[in-house]
Amino acid sequence: MQPVVTVGLDGSPESLAAARWAADEAEQRKLTLRLLHAWPLLAPEPTHVPSEVDQNYWAKRLVHTAQAELQARHPGLSIVGNLVADDAQNALLKAASESEILVLGSRGLEPVESYFLGDVSMPVVARAERPVVLVRARTGEEGAAPASAGRVVVALKLHGSSDDLLDFAFHTAAARGAPLQAIHGRSVPLHARVPWGVDHNITEEITRDALKELDKALRPWRAKYPRVDVADGIRLESPAKAVVRAAEGAALLVVGRREHRPGLAPHLGPVAQAAIHHGRCPVAVVPHD
Repeated sequence: MQPVVTVGLDGSPESLAAARWAADEAEQRKLTLRLLHAWPLLAPEPTHVPSEVDQNYWAKRLVHTAQAELQARHPGLSIVGNLVADDAQNALLKAASESEILVLGSRGLEPVESYFLGDVSMPVVARAERPVVLVRARTGEEGAAPASAGRVVVALKLHGSSDDLLDFAFHTAAARGAPLQAIHGRSVPLHARVPWGVDHNITEEITRDALKELDKALRPWRAKYPRVDVADGIRLESPAKAVVRAAEGAALLVVGRREHRPGLAPHLGPVAQAAIHHGRCPVAVVPHD
């Protein structure tokens, strides 16, 4: 299969915002956009029956309507529709394994109703083999901001490998011609706390050491992507809080999660959870070693 960006459609405003974002991203990356709608009760194709008795009618209409809108916005973009007679979670996980990026709608902490945004999206994010981007609809707007608008923020832990995470973040920033901001949050240790606040000598030393580690992690990627304008920063607060604050006004927040290990239940760490639930911009969750 040719490289694609896949978006899950269920007819909700969030999934339509995700489709618009995915179309922008596919165009930036020069990839095909796949519109996926999954439902176990879809009939095998072709049906060759009148619309009034075609049980796939509404699914077809959902995909065709979205495709027509996106094609009008992106005349040169290759867009394909895909109806899958399967459970949504299974279909999305399979689609993720076949895609450069899987894009889903998100409602953060708000009540969920649609099947892509409720019990399905979090297990997909936690299990997907490839990056998953969650996009929110913006109140009073026709979907999300263009994928190329604003900076890309990437959250780094500075222990273990971050190559997959940085590869995605730098490639995305380069495709958009956008600046990249690398953020590392580190809580102030107990020994740096004093009755009147913090010992600034200790916090300055912690910051210097962290900046050296951050520069070391970024150096080969700066060399690989010399045209990407990169800024780095250390924030002495909880990593989750640091990342959410750094992402304010960003076009995309990139966070990592450990790849699923056999025998262990898939889960998302506190930084990814905070980004998904509290970040206002689209959030990319990238699996890595």
